Amino acid sequence: MAYEYDISSNDGAELLVSEQEIEDIVDLVLKEEGITRPCMVSISFVSNERIQKLNAEWRGQDMPTDVISLECERPDEPGLGEGVPCELGDIVIASEYVRQQAAGFGTTAADECRMLLVHGLLHLLGYDHLEGSEAEEMEAREDELLQLIHTDGDLARVNFTRHKDD
Repeated sequence: MAYEYDISSNDGAELLVSEQEIEDIVDLVLKEEGITRPCMVSISFVSNERIQKLNAEWRGQDMPTDVISLECERPDEPGLGEGVPCELGDIVIASEYVRQQAAGFGTTAADECRMLLVHGLLHLLGYDHLEGSEAEEMEAREDELLQLIHTDGDLARVNFTRHKDD
């Protein structure tokens, strides 16, 4: 399938996994979710300061966070013509925040990043965890997908307390 990615590192933030691994993870999730339309996804790694600004602007929360997903289009959007690529949106990850969070959860920064890529992409595909049943569905799907990717440790049974403010 023809998926396209714009992967960037801004504000001196580091990629927590390789560009190839990012593409592989996103490819896997899109394939497993049955997305057959060509899609474009932007993945940016930023500073805590930058994600705090985005969090304040888009979510009304003036604090840093680990990941923000900014949806553009859905692959099944009626207005998209046959074969027209879908611009799914942006996944923004705060590298420094993720490193600190990983230490607190006893995972590696790379594993935390892998989990957040899956999490962020599921948001772009319409999953959410604001309501109990939605959270259970999203968490179960996230766990299934994480079992299909290489990780440094065990990321099964994702705990959404990490993302209670998403």
